[in-house]
Amino acid sequence: MLPDLSGRTAVVTGGAGFLGRDIVAGLRACGCRVVVLDRAVQPSTEDGVLTISCDLTDPAATEAAILAAWEQCGPISILVNAVGSIRNAPLVNVTAPGDRRHSLETWRTTIDANLTSVFLATVNQVDRMVASRTRGVVVNLSSVAAAGNAGQAAYSAAKAGVNAMTLAWAKELGLLGIRFVAIAPGFIDTASTHAAMTETVVKDWIRKTPLRRLGKAADVTSAVVFAIQNDHLTGKVIEIDGGLTL
Repeated sequence: MLPDLSGRTAVVTGGAGFLGRDIVAGLRACGCRVVVLDRAVQPSTEDGVLTISCDLTDPAATEAAILAAWEQCGPISILVNAVGSIRNAPLVNVTAPGDRRHSLETWRTTIDANLTSVFLATVNQVDRMVASRTRGVVVNLSSVAAAGNAGQAAYSAAKAGVNAMTLAWAKELGLLGIRFVAIAPGFIDTASTHAAMTETVVKDWIRKTPLRRLGKAADVTSAVVFAIQNDHLTGKVIEIDGGLTL
């Protein structure tokens, strides 16, 4: 039985991405109305999904998008931050013929896409929840890379930041009935995973994973729905990684 989220509205940032699309579908299957914020969508309203085009690294654009969502949907009690992108770059690339150093531009782009975007969406959503006395939950997509993956310093730092913000906000806003949970997937069978690593590396990670497979989008979505439904869960990072981090 799917949990019943009828009558509730969720904002999903990055809802046009591979994991984001599956989360949107999962929430709709539970009866939830969904607002998708993503720069890769055209504005529309269809089948219980409102889409708003938005650069989530832009403070003014994010504030305007959250405002539009509230104006069109009323009080919103759920935010799922699924926005993000994988970036690989070593601190010093010893095989590079030219500049070997990790570029500041790549650092800033990665931090903005994976950390600043989460902050901007959350501060605007939660401010409205507080003002309207709306209880609810924010679910942030993190990664097991938060522990530090070689060649992913910026991405790892951003996801570690997501975990830290999740815990800090849970402590700050629990008294107001607002919960914060991070979902940290391991290696998920997505186009971005295969683009970021060679198939040899992918197979090696599968070998190191006790369940001996990549995760599926549905594995992540079910964890997101669980975090939304469990009203006594807050300030936790849930790893969905097939036992990789044991």
